[in-house]
Amino acid sequence: MLVLSRAEVEPLLAPDRLREAVGEALADLSAGRASMPTRVAAAVEALDAFLGAMPAYLPSSGALTTKLVSVFPRNEDRPTHQAVLVCFDARDGRPLALMDATSITAARTAAGSALSAELLARPDARALAVLGTGAQARAHLLAMTRVRSFERVLLAGRDARKARALADEVDLAVEVVDTFEQAVRAADVVSACTHADEPVVRFAWLRPGTHVTSVGFNHLGQGEVDSETVARSAVFVESRASALAPPPAGAVELLRPIADGLIAPEHVRAELGEVVSGSAPGRTSPEERTLYKSVGIAVEDAAAAALVLERARAGGIGTDVEV
Repeated sequence: MLVLSRAEVEPLLAPDRLREAVGEALADLSAGRASMPTRVAAAVEALDAFLGAMPAYLPSSGALTTKLVSVFPRNEDRPTHQAVLVCFDARDGRPLALMDATSITAARTAAGSALSAELLARPDARALAVLGTGAQARAHLLAMTRVRSFERVLLAGRDARKARALADEVDLAVEVVDTFEQAVRAADVVSACTHADEPVVRFAWLRPGTHVTSVGFNHLGQGEVDSETVARSAVFVESRASALAPPPAGAVELLRPIADGLIAPEHVRAELGEVVSGSAPGRTSPEERTLYKSVGIAVEDAAAAALVLERARAGGIGTDVEV
């Protein structure tokens, strides 16, 4: 079995090819060609944390994988999401590879957001706001700027020191601003990457025509996007079944306004894979606000793992271990 460390995995996650692979995987899922149960998890209630298991089968790429991911939102000195992923041979079930999936989780999530912006953001979008200062914020800064030529890139976080450190780390011209509201009001595309239990994106702050991506997870609070934004935007998800499932799979940003009677489940316009394939509409007007709410699903991990394994084998990267 091939073992791949984080340092070996990260360079193999070619961002443009990864975005394409995620799009293909989501299209396969929406068309019924992939197998993916809803995420299951064991809760660590004292820390508002959990350990999740995420299996998937993608026949088009021959990927049969499962990811084990721990989500510990209170972590300060290490990533909030830490994961490993195992690839199996889809012909006979043999374990093929064990790889770090912390970097995969960040990269494939940002790739999905970037794909949504490519499909749904206005062509004339010129300002990007990234909210958050962690691994997802970093991944989104790098991924989102590959699909639009932004003239301004704004960054906001609760810790100004961390925001400045992230801005200095990436090879981009990033403006650090004082508040989430300031960043959102100036943007045409907003990427929320927080564990906030109250909204960092509010409808009153959004310009007409803004595209919002939201990847934050906090099932105990209100979530990072307010219910008015959800109710007054065209909503897109990776998987209806996953996004509308109870925690730990679903999105509190969607479940709460449904429970409050503000929207029905049918308010979700489409799965992103349906937009990729052309079977569902995307943006319908320049003024329409669009929201892509991501919960992170296993077919995205499978697509990323297949890409990593293919490139690792071609480059002779990793360590063979007998198990």
